[in-house]
This record gives sequence, C-alpha cells and structure tokens, in this order.
Amino acid sequence: MTAFDESERRAWAAQADAYAGSFAKLCAYPVPRLLDAAGIEAGMRVLDVGTGTGTAAAAAGERGANVSAVDAEPSMTAVAVQNAPAASVHLAALPHLPFADDEFDAVVGNFVLNHVGRPRAALEESRRVTRPGGRIAVTIWAVPAAAGQTLLGRAVQAAGVGRPAHLPALDADDDFPRNEQGLAALLEEAGLKDVVCETLRWDHRATPDEWWSGPAAGVATIGQTVRSQTPEVIETIKGHFGSLCAEFADRDGVLVLPHAALMGHGRA
Repeated sequence: MTAFDESERRAWAAQADAYAGSFAKLCAYPVPRLLDAAGIEAGMRVLDVGTGTGTAAAAAGERGANVSAVDAEPSMTAVAVQNAPAASVHLAALPHLPFADDEFDAVVGNFVLNHVGRPRAALEESRRVTRPGGRIAVTIWAVPAAAGQTLLGRAVQAAGVGRPAHLPALDADDDFPRNEQGLAALLEEAGLKDVVCETLRWDHRATPDEWWSGPAAGVATIGQTVRSQTPEVIETIKGHFGSLCAEFADRDGVLVLPHAALMGHGRA
C-alpha cells in the first residue's frame, strides 16, 4: 500500500455508522445514473468496488443483477451485508481484487477512486475482472468543488487549520486532473474504450447537525483534520461552521448544499 492508502485505512476504521449518518446520503445520489451508465440489468454479473455501506450493491440487486461487492473496511462490509443481503460481500481493496479475469459483465465504483493511492492501477484491475465488452462506470468528486462541498473546508480554514502532516496527499505521479478531461484520460489510459465523462450536479439537503456529525466523528479527511485538533480549536471550527451555514440554510434551517461530481464510463 502507498502512504495514502495506509492513511485512508486509518481514517475509515470503524466509521461505517458515522458515515451512514452523515455523508452516505450525499454519496448515494449518483447511484441510479451510475448503474444506467454501466448498463446494469437483470441477470448480469456485477461488481461494486468500494461498496461502503452497500448502496450501489443493493440498487444493482434490485435490478435483478447477480452482485458481488468489496470494501477495504470491515465495518463497511458488515453494514453492506445488512443493506444488500443478496450480494456476495468481500473484504478487499483495489488494486487487488479476489476475482478471476473477465468474471463480471460490469464493474461500478461510486467515489472509490477518491480513496485509493493508485487510481490508474485501480481502474486497470477493474478492467481485468470485467469481460471484454463489459462496462465500467465510476464517480469522483469534481475540482474545483461546488459551493456546498467546500462548506466544511471553509470552516476549517477560517479557524487557521491546515491539512495535518499525518494525512499525506496523493503522490503527484498517481494524481490526475479532477475534471471531465482528466477522468476520461485516466479511463483511456487504463485501457477502456468508448469513454464518456460528464459532470453531475445536485443540491444535497441536510440539517446542520447532520452535516457536522461527519467531521465531528472523524469521517474522511475532513473529519481526521477536525479530530486531530485540540478541543478549543474544534469548537472554533464548529463556530465558523455555524456562521457559514447561514449562506445555505432555507427558511426551515435545512442546508441546501450544491455539489458536483464526475461520472466516467467505458467498455473493457
């Protein structure tokens, strides 16, 4: 594993419940479009890589597909088994999948490329287990981020907090532009054909308490950044978060948070 992979393992350890109560609903939004892009239908052999709490695996199963799913975090696979009981769920991580060549008709990965240290290798491995002509479809967060996606980061910055040294960034040689052209190029470099990439935009609705619960519990990089601070600094970050929420709150106090993600897909 790369240093980035090791950091991700630590960041997500035992976080399934906290994720389910905070960011999972946000990440579920692209799933129907993702499954459409992969052409998921009844009888297909489908792999969901980085399944998390099993949202995409469950949705593919509802379409009648024969679903396998993997995640690197045991707490996630435990929840995924509950949410997608018909799926075969495994503990595994990209770029090493416990499946034979050409085993699946389609592979989907909802935001998993954001959490692997070698994105190109991850896609090459996804292609390896996909039959020739089968489809692969993935999502990642877009850069620059939409306004709603930056809310928590702005609160951290307003408190004068930077990225902690123990959270390494992706190695420059493994990174790629997080725009439509960059994701399309990555898919093509992994050997996919007929590549298409588009930007998905939507407004995510959450209460301030729900949105704060993720970083407060240490979920993802933003959560690890918050949790690594002193109690006094955490309260300062939370205060800035509360002030910034006014920009996004509707008349009922619910946050309306614009988000943008990239969806790319192609044929093996």
